[in-house]
Amino acid sequence: MQRDLLYEESAVCSRAATEEKFYILFLVLSILCFVVAGVTAFFATSVFQGVIGNEELETVQKVVIIGVWLIFILSFVGGGVVFWFIKKRFNLSYDYTFVEDELRITKVFNGRSRKYFGTISADSILKIGYCEKPSYDNVLRGLQGNKPKFLTPNKYPAEDKQFIYLLVGGSLGKTLYILECRQMLLEYLVRAAGINKFERE
Repeated sequence: MQRDLLYEESAVCSRAATEEKFYILFLVLSILCFVVAGVTAFFATSVFQGVIGNEELETVQKVVIIGVWLIFILSFVGGGVVFWFIKKRFNLSYDYTFVEDELRITKVFNGRSRKYFGTISADSILKIGYCEKPSYDNVLRGLQGNKPKFLTPNKYPAEDKQFIYLLVGGSLGKTLYILECRQMLLEYLVRAAGINKFERE
């Protein structure tokens, strides 16, 4: 039975002020790499025309010269891509939206850009519990080495929050998710999934 219920909260990075600086740093580095690559490619077109039209150069020499320029350009393009993805590791937050017996999760990058992560339906939840309880270790051992997916950027829960786990079953097997949330969200999840799936200890 679905419930017409909406509840929202976020797991915000506790180091947001510091990590925002790193986010901006890698964003700037990424942009600079793309700019340098673009400027170099612009000048390279003239160089390539001159090299190709130079009859004094052997074919091997032409290939080497063009190859060096291409490697230089691609190196900056690659650097820009790497820096672009590295920046997403900083100042990362998660939004949780519980609606109609589903938990919808969204990644938030630097408090602005959002990317949908996925939805966990109440029917797919096999177990729910607190991460500091022994049941968490038991569930973790049952995964046979598979690592849990942390849907929080923090190592320690914020005030008035706790780390909880959701063991979810799917077509590809079981997945263990770690959330940082208030007691209210936990209660909604337990009610939706069933009290029998809640591990108190």
